[in-house]
Amino acid sequence: MNFTRITIEPDKMGGMPCIRGLRIPVATVVGMIADGMSETEILKDYPDLEPEDVREALRFAAEAVQERELPLVTAK
Repeated sequence: MNFTRITIEPDKMGGMPCIRGLRIPVATVVGMIADGMSETEILKDYPDLEPEDVREALRFAAEAVQERELPLVTAK
């Protein structure tokens, strides 16, 4: 998958994936969605973001979890 809006710069934000070179980490955007915020609310809080930034952040996160094993707690 090609991500045109996600940048990783070692000297910016500790090399965390960010949106278009801004100091807005993908994890922040995804976390806001996980907390129940709408795209409209996120764009209001971060006026430098565009709707496609939010969608690409979600696609990036989905791709990232496919690439790694995450420890899961099994129900007892």
